[in-house]
Amino acid sequence: MLRNMADSAVQPSLVIVYFGGNDSIDAHCSGLGPHVPLDEYIGNMRKIAEHLKSLSEKTRVLFLSCPPLNEEMLRNSTSSTILSEIVRTNETCRLYSDVCVALCKEMHLKVVDLWHAMQKREDWKTACFTDGLHLSEEGSNIVVEEILKVLKEAEWEPSLHWKAMPTEFAEDSPFDLVSSSGDATVNPSEWTIHRKIQWN
Repeated sequence: MLRNMADSAVQPSLVIVYFGGNDSIDAHCSGLGPHVPLDEYIGNMRKIAEHLKSLSEKTRVLFLSCPPLNEEMLRNSTSSTILSEIVRTNETCRLYSDVCVALCKEMHLKVVDLWHAMQKREDWKTACFTDGLHLSEEGSNIVVEEILKVLKEAEWEPSLHWKAMPTEFAEDSPFDLVSSSGDATVNPSEWTIHRKIQWN
């Protein structure tokens, strides 16, 4: 996939890289499973970052670090006869998160430290996950908020924050719905009142 991206005539404006969760699972005694040793994980992430940075001067890269997990909830949700025991700890997640953040700082890349961001909530263990691992709606909202914060604060030209980007089909039309003042119409691209969450 990365090789195909390099050959593409049009390069992405933004690439968000989100690895580390499965990599941080402890090694299984059989040698099987998704575990990636920490040094190898760092090397892999460095190669990915270097490749993405080489695509185009306009391609921006944002890394998301390994999020935390609720160990007790995860144990209860994965205990079955289908899978062997999944050994995964929040402390190991922290290690993988920390090296990701450190690598991004070294390479001057933007990064969201999800491990710390999620644990700012007092009820993060129950609110952020569906099974101790996969994110709930609340957990996903935190991810979106952190991404938008980076996009808003980044000194990128052009800005990739949604409020700074031009709207497609933004032309006003006399056939749009009429505003409350009665003297103009409201462009549908400006309708945000129906959204459950008002993103910044």
